[in-house]
Amino acid sequence: MASRGERRRQRLAFRSPVRVLTSKPVTSDDFITNGESLAYDTYLLPWVREEVVHPHPDSPFTAALRTGRSYLEPMLDTHSGPWVDHDAVRARKVRDSGVHSLMVVPIRARRCVLGLALFGRSTEQTPFQDDDLLLAEELVTRAALCLDNALQYARERTAALTLQRDLLPHRVEGGAAVEVASRYVPADMDHGVGGDWFDVIELSGARVALVVGDVVGHGINAAATMGRLRTAVRTLADLDLPPDELLTHLDDTVRRLNDEDADDPDRVPAIVGATCLYAVYDPVSRRCTLARAGHPPPLVVDSQGAVTVPDLPAGAPLGLGLGLVPFESVELELPEGSVLALYSDGLVESRGEDIDVGLRRLGAALARPGAALEDLCSRAMEALSAQAPADDVTLLLARTRALPPAQVASWDLPDELVTVPMARRLAACQLHEWGLEPLVAVVESLVSELVTNAIRHGDGPIRLRLIRHRVLTCEVSDTSTGRPRTRHPGDLDEHGRGLHLVGRLSRRCGSRSVTDGKVVWAEQDLPSPAGAR
Repeated sequence: MASRGERRRQRLAFRSPVRVLTSKPVTSDDFITNGESLAYDTYLLPWVREEVVHPHPDSPFTAALRTGRSYLEPMLDTHSGPWVDHDAVRARKVRDSGVHSLMVVPIRARRCVLGLALFGRSTEQTPFQDDDLLLAEELVTRAALCLDNALQYARERTAALTLQRDLLPHRVEGGAAVEVASRYVPADMDHGVGGDWFDVIELSGARVALVVGDVVGHGINAAATMGRLRTAVRTLADLDLPPDELLTHLDDTVRRLNDEDADDPDRVPAIVGATCLYAVYDPVSRRCTLARAGHPPPLVVDSQGAVTVPDLPAGAPLGLGLGLVPFESVELELPEGSVLALYSDGLVESRGEDIDVGLRRLGAALARPGAALEDLCSRAMEALSAQAPADDVTLLLARTRALPPAQVASWDLPDELVTVPMARRLAACQLHEWGLEPLVAVVESLVSELVTNAIRHGDGPIRLRLIRHRVLTCEVSDTSTGRPRTRHPGDLDEHGRGLHLVGRLSRRCGSRSVTDGKVVWAEQDLPSPAGAR
């Protein structure tokens, strides 16, 4: 039998690893594993962790759960008693293990009982005493605190991950412009969910916008900030701004939101320093215009598998440039079948490794001519380290398509009112050629209003263009930079009703700035047979 002094030394030796175990943040699994090992070394705990237990109402286990008080049975009778009678299987396991003394300690945190810690003694013949119970309660108290913190962290991470996945697009489609595929992998438990996001936004004229961004920080705040930025980008994309102008407006939005966050003492600013890459691809011209704000550059993989990194000005992260360094757009020609890869830094950056190594690894994974985009995404993810990523990983792949010339018709028209009847006739003839006779009357009205508006308020020659893709787009461009605004004329006003009429006749309409002026457009749904072609 151990002397009193020896038992005292054992308890002091036991407290030292307990303090180490509880002095650093751990997950619930970490603490259970380490704490179980520590308790087993000291008290010879014989039961298997993660075994489901259904205690009888009369057992000491149920009493400890109900009252929150510890239970000590120095000499355990494994042959009789209520809990033995109602749990013969467990009683047999206890007898087989040789346990002769038992302590049951509730795991309590925030006035709740999270579970029970059971301590049994088998090889040492000395039964548990009151001072053993005090030591066990000290261990369990520390364990409860760490376990509660770990559970709270897990709940917060789950909430952040749920929020982020709800804010990310559930399904991405590139329309007639691109075929798309995507992957998102959250960061590991130690770092928490980050603020990566991606988006695919259909624009007018069969074009598409591709977006990838990254918010500084991790957790619910980063996920919520990501949602604010994604919404801002979608709102700005609806204005059909060029990529460099869109990022300039987004930069202003970030600085304004940061000022609002700074006035709220309960909010941790996380929006400044966010990065973004915004690209617009046009399947008619097969050209892509890109701009970035501190984000990693895209990769372009041609139809033969050659990988290039476009020379794209980096730009300052959002909110940090103070408007002094303008964002710059670069225009690339992308032949049909090219793959454009947009990604977050978590895919190519890792501690102790240069980003060029990550870029080469990603390029090698994507350099497979003709491979399905889903397969390319999987290869890129497999190229990551076997360990869970320390930062979110986002990948958006887009394979370019090209609209056949037969689906686009355009005419250059003189800047004269006599042009209007000619424009109507040209549009009607083209619709008949495409088999879209049901749209002739409406499109003639749209062409009349748009061309008349361009003649009266624009400058220089006029171009009329019809694009047949998933919808029918009617575009009229001129060299004036002033974008039209819809008015609300009075009952006696003779002018100002043109755009209002265009809006009523169209499924969607708007305008956008181009290098040499502006484009005013309107869309019509295709009749079902034409849409099925």
